[in-house]
Amino acid sequence: MDAQTLREGIFALNTRRFGSVTEVMIKRLGKLQDGRNQFHDLYDDIKRHRVEVKFSVVSKKAKMPVREDNVLQCIEQAIDQNRMVPLARWREFEFDCNIQQVKRAEFDVLYYGLFFSDKVLIFSIESGEIGPQIYYSDKQHKGNVGEGQFHLNQDTLQIHLDRYLYKELTYEELLELLS
Repeated sequence: MDAQTLREGIFALNTRRFGSVTEVMIKRLGKLQDGRNQFHDLYDDIKRHRVEVKFSVVSKKAKMPVREDNVLQCIEQAIDQNRMVPLARWREFEFDCNIQQVKRAEFDVLYYGLFFSDKVLIFSIESGEIGPQIYYSDKQHKGNVGEGQFHLNQDTLQIHLDRYLYKELTYEELLELLS
């Protein structure tokens, strides 16, 4: 496998498998262990921290919203559209990566990040730091007390770059890490 195949495969993974890949990435990067229960993903034996992992791929906003009268056309266009965004051009495109189901009471550290077409950005934030400064909302789903979300997009990414950037990887570096 080469770095380009790795990138294309990651962008093609379904949500559950994508999440498992990102957990392996963070586990190896941080030399972490499996989670102690089903409420967090990994565990840091040295710091005694429960670790949660949340990532998203960055894709340009689709040109056409899905409606009843164009649903098949939108599906067909999705096959041919390359909507990947390079890191250097993130300000030029509309994108919205939702970091959701954030249950702050269930972890001590959140590793979250974005897969761009050329780089992977990894951020780290402690549970107690998650709040209004990153536009965190604790009202994700009606009745879900203690669960929230925040968005990484062209309007909010700079805050995360300035305050919470942990590591930046090329796909070549990611391939080496995962090999």
